[in-house]
Amino acid sequence: MTNINDENRYLQTDAITLDRIVVKIRSILKYIKSKWLIIVCFSILGGCIGLVYSIFRKPIYTATCTFVLEDGNSGGGLGQYAGLASLAGIDVGGDSGGGGIFHGDNILELYKSRLMIEKALLSNANFNGKNDLLINRYIDFNHLRLKWKKNPELDGITFNGDADKFNRHQDSIITDIVDNFNKHVLVVFRLDKKLAVIKVQTVSTDELFSKLFTDKLVETVNDFYVLTKTKKGTRNVNILQKQADSVRMQLNNSISGVAAAVDASPNANPLLVALKVPSQKRQVDVQANTAIYSEIVKNLEVSKLSLIQETPIIQVIDRPVFPLEVDKLTKIKGILFGIFISCFLITLIFTLKKIISKEN
Repeated sequence: MTNINDENRYLQTDAITLDRIVVKIRSILKYIKSKWLIIVCFSILGGCIGLVYSIFRKPIYTATCTFVLEDGNSGGGLGQYAGLASLAGIDVGGDSGGGGIFHGDNILELYKSRLMIEKALLSNANFNGKNDLLINRYIDFNHLRLKWKKNPELDGITFNGDADKFNRHQDSIITDIVDNFNKHVLVVFRLDKKLAVIKVQTVSTDELFSKLFTDKLVETVNDFYVLTKTKKGTRNVNILQKQADSVRMQLNNSISGVAAAVDASPNANPLLVALKVPSQKRQVDVQANTAIYSEIVKNLEVSKLSLIQETPIIQVIDRPVFPLEVDKLTKIKGILFGIFISCFLITLIFTLKKIISKEN
């Protein structure tokens, strides 16, 4: 009997609580309706603010470059040269590229590095028939020089010349710009973790800058990537090429020496063996240099094949073209957005005011 009474009491309490909530909601709605004129006025004001904002807000242009990266580090392709390498006495191995530097998503971080962004910004580009540095274009459309006029040390600062000789203020400005790029301007990502398709985007209020900077950054990073991946192989090829040229020169000298020794005694007495010694010595040199040269050429050819295998293939799929993708707030959208925000805020204020006043 006691349990039944407790259950009835709980049900009555829940019913009372639900009724109170409904009453409160109705009271709040009635209060908000009574303030309809104020809400309408604030909505009109918000619409006007949205209109003004849409007029003065600059369009945002996005330049996108998509490319596929095929790493030349796969051991399977190099295996086809294993037989030739063994003949030359060289173990090309499986880790041909030494390219763990850019393994995985490291290539994405390379795009965001200060070195790559700085090199791209300090590159020349053609802006409507006028050559200028990309960093100067960025400074101009962001009106940074107006802010720097207050600081005598920054007023009139330029970025021409060697970047390694920049002073403290120039380096500081570039650091700030690079930080801003990584936070708001530059976007680099893979379309899929399982794919080697990489997308690079530049977002700015200057359409020409977005396109030219994206092109220059992709070119700069990809060139640096290929150069770094093939640096070891290129060095080996250059060393072997110098050795081959040097031995070839010695071989030519030895052949000339044999001819000179024979010419020195054209009608030598066959019984005088000593007269044949100089030409025989030169002939030994020719044979030795021929053997050495043959081995070096084998090594050189294998190194060239290995270098070809190490060289990554970067194929651009889509380049940024005009007109770029643009994010522009139209006047209608600005008005509607302003009305919605202002209406929501004033309604929320009245609701909180009503709740607080009832509690007090």
